[in-house]
Amino acid sequence: MTRRPTGGAATRRSRPVLAISVLAGPFVLLFTCVYLVPLAYSLVRSLFRKQSSGIGIGPQTDVFVGLANYAEVVTSSTFWTGIGRVFGYGLFQIPVTLLLAMAIALLIDSRASRGRAFFRLSSFLPYAIPGIVASLLWAYLYVPQLSPVVQLVHSWGWEVDLLGNTWVLFSIANIAVWSWAGYNMVIYTASLQSIPREIIEAAQVDGANEWVQAVRIKAPLIRGQIVLTALLSTIGSIQLFSEPTILRTVTTAISAEWTPMMLAYNQTFGANNFERGSAVSVVIAVIAGVLATIYHKLETRGARS
Repeated sequence: MTRRPTGGAATRRSRPVLAISVLAGPFVLLFTCVYLVPLAYSLVRSLFRKQSSGIGIGPQTDVFVGLANYAEVVTSSTFWTGIGRVFGYGLFQIPVTLLLAMAIALLIDSRASRGRAFFRLSSFLPYAIPGIVASLLWAYLYVPQLSPVVQLVHSWGWEVDLLGNTWVLFSIANIAVWSWAGYNMVIYTASLQSIPREIIEAAQVDGANEWVQAVRIKAPLIRGQIVLTALLSTIGSIQLFSEPTILRTVTTAISAEWTPMMLAYNQTFGANNFERGSAVSVVIAVIAGVLATIYHKLETRGARS
């Protein structure tokens, strides 16, 4: 005959569940209200389109159009030109940012280096500056009439327009490198410090110098973090918005639909076409999801090997 748990035992068992509910409840509520509800609403709106009755002067009504908005997005040359533009931006920005972050993290982790606190603070400080403020600061350095850097370069006989069609993409990438290298440096530094010191000491006994330790021991041991930061940087590249939006006020090389996120914003608020803007946003989210899946496959393959 089995004995049922007494009321006190049942109460003790329910306490962890209650504690978890109390702690996780605010997050779940905010996550649902701020993320899931807007996402569901955007998905629903992307399947409709507003049409006016009569000759176009009557009241607008919602008409179900299925995947018609998505068909317009995936066949839009503006959208794919923006995708190509942000991927080109990522091909330059991501390797430079991650390599710079790794170099600083290795410098901080090295016992032979001096001034580690200075490098740590000076590298992370740009990340603490909001992206819009950083874009405004760099816009001052890019405008030929104001920038002492551009004027100095011109005095050397090198005519360069950092806000022109040729250089504006690299100028935006430079802002991202300056802002995000410190963030990735923190991730790499924490990962490097979690490596057992016995491994490093064994390598030193074997005669491995700092360069060999960095390339053959430290970097391979934090491969997962490197892949993760590369994925986050790639997704961030697809969502490029703040920097070109700010620089658009000082250059004509950037249009209102220069990147996919700017296209979604302009369709939603500029053209008052929330339905098509929602479709653009969903397509961007799908692309980000595909990249996340690729990351998961690479990470799983790396863990098995």
